[in-house]
Amino acid sequence: MSTILFWIDRALGALHALGHAVDLAIRLYVANVFFSSGLVKIRSWEGTLYLFENEYRVPLLPPEAAAWLGTFGELAFPPLLALGLASRFAALSLSVVNIVAVVSFWHVLSANQPALMSHFYWGLLLLVTLCHGPGKLSLDHWLWRRLFAPSLSSAR
Repeated sequence: MSTILFWIDRALGALHALGHAVDLAIRLYVANVFFSSGLVKIRSWEGTLYLFENEYRVPLLPPEAAAWLGTFGELAFPPLLALGLASRFAALSLSVVNIVAVVSFWHVLSANQPALMSHFYWGLLLLVTLCHGPGKLSLDHWLWRRLFAPSLSSAR
């Protein structure tokens, strides 16, 4: 019986370690999706402005402000997410960008199930980082250990 428990414990340990790699893979995948979209926007700023003026229906914002904010969000937060630095903040910020994209382009996305499902998929992946954190393969984890572990051990 102890041999079985030993191998179960080993398997669980391996799965736990694999979980950190999965966290990293999720962060890198989602960061790439949003960052690539931001790069497309800055490569053709005139085209981006055209889309925000004529296609995207961003509520409450003038088209040019929406273009600037959307592009900023797609370029600023993905590197943070990829590095695992301020990961939950970056995931929350990209979730807002994702929701605004769906709301703004609903008139097209509602008729295009695969595109709409992509946004839901990205939202779920961002939710993993929001709820679970970035994992051990992140700057957040490294910084937390360096900044707060010494004070926690001295408080005992």
